[in-house]
Amino acid sequence: MSKLRLALIAGGVSGERDVSLNGAAGVEKALDPQKYEVVRYDPATDLPKIAAEAGSIDVAFILLHGIHGEDGTMQGFLELLDIPYQGAGVLGSAMAMDKNLAKTMYRLHGLPVAEWEMASPNDIPNPQRLMDSLRLPLVIKPVRQGSSIGMTIVRESGQLSGALTLAFEHDSQVMVEEFINGREITVGVIGNDDLAALPLVEIIPGEQYDFFDYEAKYKPGATLEVCPAEVSESVTRRAQEYGLIAHQALQLRGYSRTDMIVSGDDIIILETNTIPGMTPTSLLPQAAEKFGLSFSALLDRLIELSLE
Repeated sequence: MSKLRLALIAGGVSGERDVSLNGAAGVEKALDPQKYEVVRYDPATDLPKIAAEAGSIDVAFILLHGIHGEDGTMQGFLELLDIPYQGAGVLGSAMAMDKNLAKTMYRLHGLPVAEWEMASPNDIPNPQRLMDSLRLPLVIKPVRQGSSIGMTIVRESGQLSGALTLAFEHDSQVMVEEFINGREITVGVIGNDDLAALPLVEIIPGEQYDFFDYEAKYKPGATLEVCPAEVSESVTRRAQEYGLIAHQALQLRGYSRTDMIVSGDDIIILETNTIPGMTPTSLLPQAAEKFGLSFSALLDRLIELSLE
């Protein structure tokens, strides 16, 4: 059997460039050299090269995070070149990347979400409008960023203007939502037509972190990750069901990972990642391993799904 020529696309221009490159190193190491001829491309410099060599590329594996990678733009570029790729298409990628639109879709499909408002730059000098409609504490986040970049938890009203300023430095659209106290879990989903929900992972940042921020995500040893999460069977089933609904509500394919908060008897949906972290110890690969898929087998499966 001839090898598949696989374009491993990583790097890019977003604030998560380093995360992308680190993940790509792990993916390239895990891909079976008997099955794949791997060619690396960095969209920051190589878009013309991808277009020029498209005829020799059998499949692409996108390992980009954030703007111009996870938002549908790279997906559209590859579709114009007739190159199959893993994961969500243009529409699903764009909807999941836009946290405001994603939350609207969750709510339309009956999923519970925290109350939220969209902020305006006019709210920075006078955030009273937001304070009148939402309850402290609040989470301030850029709508189209990942890895908690530009995100702040506001516990006192005097902190709100500074948090809004920071968020608007990273995006022209900023969301303000009510903070939900509880245990953070994440649910992976794999499949196109036939979907499977993976075991839950609980995310427990170290005590020095106010939330699962950039450092807590990527600094070795900063966060405890428990898989399968030590929650009741009923919570597990409901969270997996919510993960499947979120995946379908956003019209995703291939795979996704939806983050949630377990608060008492409630499970609140936070957001869905269409290109989750892909090192062997990342959250979705951990869950896949408990499901029975090694990291290498997981990559094989995602590539198979992209070629269906």
